[in-house]
Amino acid sequence: MSRLQTGSGWIISFMLLGSVATVAQPATFGALTLGATSMSGALSGSTGGNTSLPAIVSNRDRHGRNCLGYGDPNPDHTLILQKPAAKLRLAIATGGSNMTIVVAGANGVFRCGDSGILEDGDWQTGTYQVWVGTVEPNKSRNYRLTVQGNE
Repeated sequence: MSRLQTGSGWIISFMLLGSVATVAQPATFGALTLGATSMSGALSGSTGGNTSLPAIVSNRDRHGRNCLGYGDPNPDHTLILQKPAAKLRLAIATGGSNMTIVVAGANGVFRCGDSGILEDGDWQTGTYQVWVGTVEPNKSRNYRLTVQGNE
């Protein structure tokens, strides 16, 4: 019984370490810095991987919403907030495809949105990793990510 518990403990430890290592990967399509002069901006990218985004970060976000989608194991973008934001709105434009958004904060807080939109409040100063996903695996889509915020 003791050996089984120890073995399970190691499995859980490796699973947690693997998840943390994945979240620390560099962004594929670059960074957007907000707060110095503007609280809005845009980036472009392409998604379409077969990695389950909930497997990278979490099944649910800080509000209990499901994290959905498939993409690349590395984040698509890095969002750097130089000032706290009372509210941010992230929106994906693809020309009709249903997309998902997953955001991981340095403080271990996850935020998720489906239908190409994520709106949430209480964004602290810091660095966030952003994944853009498709509803089905291996469906390539080009997109434009816009971010608008209020201080």
